[in-house]
Amino acid sequence: MKSLSAIKKFRFASLTILLIFFVSGCSTCLLKKQSQSKGYPIASDVLTTAQRTVVPGVKPVQAINLWEISKYNQYGYGNWTYGPGLPYDRRLDIMPAAYSGSNVTRKTKLLNFFAISDIHITDKESPNQLIYLQRLHPTLPVGASLYSGVMLYTTHVLDAAVQTVNALHRKEPMDFGISLGDACNTTQYNETRWYIDVLDGKVIDPASGARLGAKTVEYQKPYRAAGLDKTIPWYQTLGNHDHFWMGSIPVEHSLRKDLRESYTSDEVFATGDVLVNPGKIGSRDYYMGVLDGSTPYGDIKYAGPAGNFASPPKIAADPDRRSLSRTEWIDEFFKTTSRPLGHGFNLVDSRAPQGFACYSFVPRSTVPIKVIVLDNTQNEDDGSADIHGHGFLDQTRWAWLKKELAAGDGAGQLMIIAAHIPIDVEPTAPNSEMGWWVNPQNAVTLPDLIAELYRHPNLILWISGHRHLNTVKAFISPDPAAPEKGFWQVETPSLRDFPQQFRTFEIYLNSDDTLSIVTTNVDPAVLEGTPAATSRQYSIAAMQIVGTWDLTTKNNPTKDPTVRPMPTGSYNAELVKQLSPEMRARIRNYGKPSGKEQ
Repeated sequence: MKSLSAIKKFRFASLTILLIFFVSGCSTCLLKKQSQSKGYPIASDVLTTAQRTVVPGVKPVQAINLWEISKYNQYGYGNWTYGPGLPYDRRLDIMPAAYSGSNVTRKTKLLNFFAISDIHITDKESPNQLIYLQRLHPTLPVGASLYSGVMLYTTHVLDAAVQTVNALHRKEPMDFGISLGDACNTTQYNETRWYIDVLDGKVIDPASGARLGAKTVEYQKPYRAAGLDKTIPWYQTLGNHDHFWMGSIPVEHSLRKDLRESYTSDEVFATGDVLVNPGKIGSRDYYMGVLDGSTPYGDIKYAGPAGNFASPPKIAADPDRRSLSRTEWIDEFFKTTSRPLGHGFNLVDSRAPQGFACYSFVPRSTVPIKVIVLDNTQNEDDGSADIHGHGFLDQTRWAWLKKELAAGDGAGQLMIIAAHIPIDVEPTAPNSEMGWWVNPQNAVTLPDLIAELYRHPNLILWISGHRHLNTVKAFISPDPAAPEKGFWQVETPSLRDFPQQFRTFEIYLNSDDTLSIVTTNVDPAVLEGTPAATSRQYSIAAMQIVGTWDLTTKNNPTKDPTVRPMPTGSYNAELVKQLSPEMRARIRNYGKPSGKEQ
């Protein structure tokens, strides 16, 4: 997520066929352009972090600013090497105290899937960003979420990650993939379409407005995305950046009444220092700037104090930058060539309110595991004047979640909750902008939510994104006599910021009828000389300049003893889970020598 944050931890949809038609001038030219668009291959050696890791180098001695990208190579910023593989940490935290599992073997694989999160596809030329705030706060971690060189290459990194998934799928078939939210950076139509079109394998035209540099600058040139293997269904979760401006402010319920118009305006956005005071959004103290796509490093232009400009700076407006409502954003997932149509939103109850983004699905009909996709982002009209990055369930979503959990127990299904925002790893509001929101508008408190989860022993896993971290947390049963009530939480990092990874999950039934959840970080197999490789360098440089290494590797604000350090920003684990007696009896025939799953 990395939304605007007082705690300082804030955090392109291809252009439409019609627009390309106007640019190219005729349908024949369009077809020629599409057929001539080439893709960017990945490296031939596709490995996970269990085999090797990306290790950032030591921060160079010469200090430079984050926006001085032309100096990165000169001074050695973004330097890295490959290091040894990262072993799996075998975790027994939620198992009975006497359990060792020393002679236990994995009997059969029940499920194999991947998770991506916080891709933040960014229209770098959009007029209403917050780029200049990084200059006002050059050493704060939040600043790198508002501006860094990775903004130039967000579609390219997703394309490389998709190709990496495809290569892993050829080795060991994936049952499905799930995206855990923040697909786009700030609710824009073109950002959302670029995101879906990369997964669909379309031609991506990653420039907007005047399309400066589209014929000469690599990150601006159209290219053909590889597309996710058509045999892998993928599902989508809603994140706060998918329906709030900059992931933080409701477009329609804001002190800034021209916020929606600012998306498609030709005037560069001016505002106050909202990092210091979110209420300053109504001020016009500084022009926030845009990135110049005609320059090789995406130079910042039209940024600085308003008094430095004789008149408001202007850029080419683009209607495809329009902000999408929840319902409009969901509707875009029905305009796709990959499967399933709707990417999960086709499964939303037809009786649910508009914009309802919760649903559940069973990945394999022969395996009793259900995935509950939960929208736990704030409502647009929830009455909060704070940054909208908190965990939240309104009454409708809270009732839906309880019903889904009870139904899973009744059907004898193991359950995975997939939500954008993790729970109980950040202090609650107002002490954190990413923790659970304490307010009457929230239908459930964090303690009551966790108590409800403990009532469902078939819940095995909560997966999320939001914090751009690789944290794993154990929720240990409050009843030592019923360890099966415990469950695991696994966070998936961002494809935007270092370490720019996704996760795989393999769920095994063990010989003693316990479960092992094996979760592995994967670096996109970027090929040297490609845009995705440049993005890796820029993400590492940003971390070195801003100094976020400790936040990336040791982040544990609640001092939870089950949250372990993340070497090189990564964390691989085998998470063992006790099943209830009823579930053990139901599932133990899976993987027997007959090979029949029952």
